[in-house]
Parts: sequence; C-alpha cells; structure tokens
Amino acid sequence: MTKYTFGIDNPHQQYIHISVEFETKGDSTTLQLPSWRPGRYELANFAKNINNLKVYNSKQKVIAAEKLNKDSWTINTSKTDSIKVEYKYYAIEMNAGSSFLDKDQLYVNPVNCCMYDPETYDDSVEIVLNIPKKWDVATSMTKRSGNWKASGIDELLDSPFIASSMLQHKTYKSKDTKFFVWFNGEVKPDWDRLLKDFQAFTDCQIKKFVEFPTIEYHFINLILPYKAYHGVEHSKSTVIALGPSYEIFTDLYKELLGVSSHELYHTWNVKAIRPIEMYPYDFSQENYSKLGYICEGVTTYQGDLFLLKSGVFNEQQYFDELNSQLQRHFDNFGRFNYSVAQSSFDTWLDGYVPGAPGRKVSIYTEGCLLAFVTDVRILKATDHKKNLDEVMKRLYFNYALQGKGVSAEDYQAEIEAITGESWSKFFKDYVNGTKSFESIIIDALEYIGLELNHNPVDSYSAARLGFKALKSGNNFVVKALYPGGPADNAQVSLSDEIIAVNDISLDGELDKWLKYFDNDVKKITVNRKGLMLELTFPEVMRNFYNTYTVTKHPKPEKLNARAYLAWKK
Repeated sequence: MTKYTFGIDNPHQQYIHISVEFETKGDSTTLQLPSWRPGRYELANFAKNINNLKVYNSKQKVIAAEKLNKDSWTINTSKTDSIKVEYKYYAIEMNAGSSFLDKDQLYVNPVNCCMYDPETYDDSVEIVLNIPKKWDVATSMTKRSGNWKASGIDELLDSPFIASSMLQHKTYKSKDTKFFVWFNGEVKPDWDRLLKDFQAFTDCQIKKFVEFPTIEYHFINLILPYKAYHGVEHSKSTVIALGPSYEIFTDLYKELLGVSSHELYHTWNVKAIRPIEMYPYDFSQENYSKLGYICEGVTTYQGDLFLLKSGVFNEQQYFDELNSQLQRHFDNFGRFNYSVAQSSFDTWLDGYVPGAPGRKVSIYTEGCLLAFVTDVRILKATDHKKNLDEVMKRLYFNYALQGKGVSAEDYQAEIEAITGESWSKFFKDYVNGTKSFESIIIDALEYIGLELNHNPVDSYSAARLGFKALKSGNNFVVKALYPGGPADNAQVSLSDEIIAVNDISLDGELDKWLKYFDNDVKKITVNRKGLMLELTFPEVMRNFYNTYTVTKHPKPEKLNARAYLAWKK
C-alpha cells in the first residue's frame, strides 16, 4: 500500500506538506510527478511548485534523490525495502484543475502534486488528511477507518478533494447512482430549483446511455467572489469553479447548468470512451491525439443539447448557445488553414492560447458543429430512428466497457454501420481537411426546419472596415482583422493602438468618428510600438464581420416538424 499524508502547517504560506510512503521494488526507484492533467491536453510542469524534497530510507536516514528530467527523480534503494518522500507543494492557483491552500480550505487535485513510483502504480492507496476536525471533505474517494482510500494511483490522480468548514451539499438519485452536489465558498443555493434541473438532465443522459459508469458521482462547485468559469471532468466527479457568488443563481445559473451537463457527459465520453492514444494515460509526457473533435466537440454539443432535451433549457436558451458556437466558428479564419484534427494534435503546443493569428481552430467549437451535422445526418439516413446518441452508446458498450480505446476509424465505422453510408468524404473534407462548414451547417439546420441568419455586426469598424478593437483609455487597440478586408489592405496590424481618425483625437469614440466620415476618405493614426503611422482605408461597399443566429424557419412549408421533434427527443 502507498500512503499519502497532507498537512497544512502555516497555511498563509500556501505550501501543502506532503509525504509519501511505499515499499520499494528493486535496487533503484523512480519518483514521477505528472507532467499534465486529463482535461487539459498541454504540459503543465507541476514540478515547478515542488520545494524542499527529501527522501528517507527505512531507518529514517536521508538518502539522495537524483533528478532525471524536469519531473522525475531516481533513488538508490538497494539497501532499503521502503522509503518516505517528503516535500512541499506551492498551492496558489484557484481553478477547476489546480490546487489551493489558505486558512479556510485545502483544495487538492492529486494529479498536480502526488509523486508516485511507476512500479507500485496499481497498489492500493491510503490518504491521511491532517486538517481541523470541524472541516468536511468533498471527494469521490471512499472513507474507511478514518482515512480515504483509492484502488491505485490511477484513481488517486483522478480524485480531487476539498476540505473546508464552508462545504454544504445535497443529494439526489438517478437510476442506480447517488449524486452529490457540493458548494464551497460564499453562496446561497436555491436547492429546490437546482436539484430539479440536475435531476432532469442527469435522467435524460443516463436514459440515452442506458447506464451510468459509477454508483456515486460528485459535483464539486468552487464558488468564488470574482468572475470565474471553468470545469474539469473526472470518472466519479467534476470540479467546477464559478463566480462571482452573487450571480450563481441569477445571471450565472445558465452557465452552472451548462458546465455541469457538459462535465457529466464527460463521464462517458473521455473518462470511459477514451482515445486509443490515451489508453492508458502516460503522465510523464504528451499523449497526442487527433480526436479532440470527439472528446470535447461531441461533449460540447451534447452537453447543451441534453439541457434542451430534458426541458431544462427552452429553445431560445439552446439557440443562444448554438449561436455562440457559430459566431466563434465564422470569426476564426484559422478554419481555412488547419483542420480540427490537426488542431487537436496541437493542443499540446498552443491549444489553450490564441496563438498565431489564423493558424488553428478550437476543438470545442469545430467539434461541436461537426457533431451537430453528424447528428442530423444520422437522423436523416435512418428515417429518424437513430442519431448521434446511438454512436456514443455503441462506443461505450463496444469499446469502453471492453477495455479498449477508440480510434478515428472506429468512430467513423460506427457511424457508417448505423447509416449504411460511406462517411469517407465527410471525414476527409471536414474533420481532417479545411473545407468550409457553411453549406453542411445550413443543410443540417434546414433539414430540421431551422434557418441560419447573418447580419452585419453593430460595430462600424468591424462591419464596414473589417477590424475589431478594444478600448484602452481614450484610444483603441486592434485585436482582430478580417483577411483581405479594408483594414488588412490598409496594412493595419494586430496590437496597433488607434489614436486618431482623419487627424481628430478619438477621445474614446472610434466608431462614431469612423461613421461620421462614412462617405469620406478615412485615415487613422496608429501607434505601432512607438512609431506613429498614418494608414488609409480603401473604399469597399460591402460588409465583413457578421452576427450569426439560428431561428425556426419563417415559412411554414419549410418547417420539418417530424425531423425537429426527432432531433430534440
């Protein structure tokens, strides 16, 4: 058995004191700290937070630990049958995938801070928490004889916990699973409303999959006094960071429902149905996969759709979420340069920052829209008898429950088996290629009686001149450019600071001055890294940036009621 002890001496210093005890298996022992965490497919380099590492042999004498690379160490254990490793972990980040310590709480994602020996990876684990007696603990791990237990390192690394005196919770049951909803932080839950909605979308998801993978599940909500939105999936739980507190059950309630439904769906899709390249996880290095359009794309689509199917969202609330995905898609010109499969592979490179302009796409957005098109095409091909739910159910029963990872070929093969059609061109053009989605999105919408509308954005600079800018004092900084638009042709650059239009100081009003000179030659003065430049816009009589919205088709003959009802059933 491997034993982990967490201490919180001097919490104001925000160092968690951690010790690990385990038997050694040979003459040398490797200590590995994870390089990344599931749900965030990029290297995190958690070892940068490790301080004061010491290793003791069975006689409590310090022995040397030699560093092999950025997050692993080797120890000569030829003369000891056990070791104890002690270190401090700097826990100062507060998000859904981090670890944090202060006087009020101990919040730990073990994948951040728990070293392990690969040779004892499957040994059972005991977790000791040296915390105030009045603190409660929210976690999916099992408590026995006063301490917490995990079946092995894999379960430990996938089991976040929070210990605090501020915790409050309620439970509900769906089929054979007991669900816990935890809140930590300043919040006044509307339990009746929340449990009714959570019950509805949980029941709906389980009905489509037939069963839930675990007999217990925990929604662990970290409620913060400032703006926050983040969720991370685990096999038996999710951690959700959301704020500010006063909006959780007003303006942010829709976001709480959305992220909770999304993370619940991940229990099947990613935690059970997993890319073959991540079966099993290798925490010591990158786990490259092109299947982000399934892992995050399908989950983004289904998480929102199940809120509509369960009646938690009305049609307009669902359309608002779909509109957001469409807007992100059409505003990202990287879709013409890099496929969603390539962008998935490159999350390990720059997947969670904007990166080079126009280089890549979001696996969440592009994957969501491809999942929508796939869902509707399956409906059409099967005369409304099957949909994407059937594909995911087959992946769960035929792969996840059989201990197998899923490949792109497996996903395509299941779709083809259901529809009786070849999907090779679809995957070649849209998943692995950069062909425009617009026509397939419009076709899918029209089949279920919906219409894609687009109108110029309200901003004059974006609609007529093809650039977006954010206010900075009295001036504006360029943040986006429409390729080939007037601003691009005028040689405007990202991060240019616009200070004047036609030699007139902006005084905080860019669009009003540009619109005032609508029929005149328009020139702007920009500060580009200390150089003052004058740039003139060419005259172009068309619009560029648009807003995209989905509505029911206005013509009654275009409303395919049967298809629409089958889609949202």
